[in-house]
Amino acid sequence: MPDLAERLAAVRADIVDAARAAGRSEDELTTIVVTKFHPAELVRELHALGVRDVGENRHQEAAAKASDLADLDDLTWHFIGQLQSNKARQVRRYSHIVHSVDRPALVDALARRESDPDGETVDVFLQLNLTDDPGRGGVAPAGLEALAEHALAAPGIRVRGVMAVAPLGEEPRAAFARVRQASDRLRSLAPDATAISAGMSGDFREAILEGATHLRIGTAITGSRPAPR
Repeated sequence: MPDLAERLAAVRADIVDAARAAGRSEDELTTIVVTKFHPAELVRELHALGVRDVGENRHQEAAAKASDLADLDDLTWHFIGQLQSNKARQVRRYSHIVHSVDRPALVDALARRESDPDGETVDVFLQLNLTDDPGRGGVAPAGLEALAEHALAAPGIRVRGVMAVAPLGEEPRAAFARVRQASDRLRSLAPDATAISAGMSGDFREAILEGATHLRIGTAITGSRPAPR
């Protein structure tokens, strides 16, 4: 089996190839290595290999890793999992970017408090639900503008763009084309919100072709995940 460095190099090469096929520069793309269930030592190895963006899905695990790796002060922590509003303030303390904002209550929980007017701004992506299942994470596409207006008015929140996961059973590029259309709608309200968080290990090439700027790649780089602890 290839080791971590080899897997990382292979994915980076594939990203370069996909960017060229899309007529884009790889410099436009941020690769977030998703390290859920892996130990902090793996993140330290990734850092030594040049990785500076890591993603986590679960607050308790992410908080522990961020604390253990506080000496790596050039790491950017991305929170990409579903987030309960009552955990938002804790996630805000260590996460630089939250990719899964999907409702006004979560915006309010992440917003800067009046008691801390000088608190740091947190970057967010507005997550879209590309399925008909309301139980899945994400705002329905028809509700994007209302959520965006709420987030744009919230103190201490900077809207970076949209985020989505391609549904199972749908051709990924078709799904990501819908994400690109939603991104265009968001930019009519927030011209600076140009980022698109889309694409994982199995479909990042299609995401790049449809304008993704932030790729969330786990097992293709980290290998099989350990059982959750």
